[in-house]
Amino acid sequence: MAVDTKLYELLQVQVTATAAEIKKAYRKLALRLHPDKNPGNHEAADQFKEVTGAYEILIDEEKRSIYDQFGLEGLSGGGAGAGAADDLFSQFFGGGMFGGGPRRPRGPQRSKDIVHAIKVTLADLYNGKTSKMSLKRTVTCTACAGRGGKEGSVTSCKGCGGSGVKVMARQMGPMIQQFQTVCNDCQGAGEIMKEKDRCTVCKGKKTVQESKMLEVHIDKGMRNGQRITFEGEGDSGPNLLAGDVVFVIEEQPNAVFERRGNDLITHVELDLITALAGGSFDVQQLDGEWYHINIPEGTVIKPGDTKLLPDKGMPVQRLHSYGNMIIMFDIKFPETGYTGADADTLRKLLPPAKRLSVSPDAAEEVELIDVDPSSIPNDSAMDDDDEDGYARPEGVQCASQ
Repeated sequence: MAVDTKLYELLQVQVTATAAEIKKAYRKLALRLHPDKNPGNHEAADQFKEVTGAYEILIDEEKRSIYDQFGLEGLSGGGAGAGAADDLFSQFFGGGMFGGGPRRPRGPQRSKDIVHAIKVTLADLYNGKTSKMSLKRTVTCTACAGRGGKEGSVTSCKGCGGSGVKVMARQMGPMIQQFQTVCNDCQGAGEIMKEKDRCTVCKGKKTVQESKMLEVHIDKGMRNGQRITFEGEGDSGPNLLAGDVVFVIEEQPNAVFERRGNDLITHVELDLITALAGGSFDVQQLDGEWYHINIPEGTVIKPGDTKLLPDKGMPVQRLHSYGNMIIMFDIKFPETGYTGADADTLRKLLPPAKRLSVSPDAAEEVELIDVDPSSIPNDSAMDDDDEDGYARPEGVQCASQ
């Protein structure tokens, strides 16, 4: 018996999906299809009802188990083919999967959107860019006008009445259970056609693969995750309306700048003399332009200081304005200290040293030693260290009692 997976397909999950995965998928779809976000869009409203009904079945362990074994007919307690399934969906979806309420001809459906990630650099988002993207899509075969073969050669399958499914019966103790299965006469196509009459181009499939080139315009100031949509450029076919092709911007990390909203953040390292006595440094913008920045004499730049260059950040999309560039300073200290006359000169130039603490004359004199910061314990490492909770530098041992 063929496995009915329609409800899983509606929620866009695998048949092995966990309850948590089903909930996550439903929340995502419901947020996108909710009538409040799609006023006047009847197609979105119908899809919202369908995914809600699918969720109500698959999130219930008992209903899901029955559905997995016997399909929708198992939930309906028997029935007669697509009509019974339509009644069931009408109950759950308030509209029905097969058209809503009483059975009526079903209009053409819309194909799923084709979604691609497009990787771009921060410079691309600053300067703007146009990329040519090649994609393959399914379209109606023009050789046979989507019939699949010669005109008049395609007939409705008598075994299933053109529905593509058959209703089968199974004895389960005193009960007879009815369920749907794919028609083996037409393999679910609902149509019959002789092999010699099939279209030589599409081989009877009614559709062919087509390559198409799209120009994707990256506007200045666009952001990570933003979508660029080409309406009606997706897959299509007989009784299938073309969906959209969607490109999702995936911003790549930059070695110099970090983007936060419309602002650009960069770190600049200054030597100690520049931080204390003034000087200058340069920063290159994402378009290649250089900024020469002066630090006036008498200005002190301390470690961690943050300065701002107004209007030197990212362009704001579709507006003639820019964010700011934020510069965070790191100060590089000399590798060696000063002694003798150099130390005396430095003491005269710098503010007087302040003694950090006052100890009695009898205080023990001790010396500092270097230590690797990674060896300093944190709370999670306390149990792995010595009983007093501290990791000791290599070569230092506890004094024995």
